[in-house]
Amino acid sequence: MKKIVAAALILGLVLFLIPMGFRQERAGQEPETPEVLTLPDSGRTLTILVDGQTQEMDLNQYLWGVVAAEMPASFELEALKAQAVAARTYSLNKAGQAANHPEADLCTDHTCCQAWISREAAQTNWGDNAQTYTNKITQAVAETNQEVALYEGGLISALYHSSSANTTQDSVAVWGGSVPYLKSVPSPEGEEVPNYHSEVTYTAQECKDRILQAKPEALLEGEPANWFTNAVCTEGGSVTTLDLGGITVTGHQARTMFGLRSASFTVECTPDSVTFFVTGYGHGVGMSQYGANAMAAEGKTYTEILQHYYTGITVESFE
Repeated sequence: MKKIVAAALILGLVLFLIPMGFRQERAGQEPETPEVLTLPDSGRTLTILVDGQTQEMDLNQYLWGVVAAEMPASFELEALKAQAVAARTYSLNKAGQAANHPEADLCTDHTCCQAWISREAAQTNWGDNAQTYTNKITQAVAETNQEVALYEGGLISALYHSSSANTTQDSVAVWGGSVPYLKSVPSPEGEEVPNYHSEVTYTAQECKDRILQAKPEALLEGEPANWFTNAVCTEGGSVTTLDLGGITVTGHQARTMFGLRSASFTVECTPDSVTFFVTGYGHGVGMSQYGANAMAAEGKTYTEILQHYYTGITVESFE
């Protein structure tokens, strides 16, 4: 009887240890390499100006580089998909219309068209996350293949920016032209945005020089506090217009004049200096990228995000 009990104990111990051995062996194995996703063919080839040289790219190949350059790959997938649709719409709407590069449909200069980065450069920047982020952006472009934002059946000018201060801006407040789908709407981003609040300080003389360079007719007498008057702001805090030395300028013009991250700013003056306190980054019109990410984190889909930021649009497949 004692031999039977002993044998049973030994057998039980062996059965207990075998799974531990398997677990230890698995723990020592190399992690599985993520599956490499591939982009579908869009059926549309574009000529892209890259570093002064033209390259032929499938639209989806080009969009992959735009999404990778324009939005952090760490963002929520639905935000990346919203970015892919906005970038596709922008690309098809603008292709071939840029007068400064008639040899190409689009370029990779964000001040002219959209930012773009090669897959190799993006993966180098991402380091250990390269394959995960590569797949994530591939998924965003692939799962929105052929989809664009339309207003009354036509491609919209799908403008976007990094972050807003409480609300986006109506296009008429920034550039003077009213566009039915580029209206001011609430935007939910906030303190999670890097450099959401920024400051720019100039000496009184530096500030005067910048104003006179842009507006030579401005009358800048006395202390700097006398130069900034009659500021008109939106409910979200962005400057619509203000007077500089008696000359009315838009908030967008003032932003450019003083090198500010956005037109949502306040001004504090001393006899010797002028300081701008700025919130957000970008022109403020259309889709806020950080706002899109905040909405995605709340469970909103990419279609809901796009329809929030572009008033009255539909998201449809477009041949």
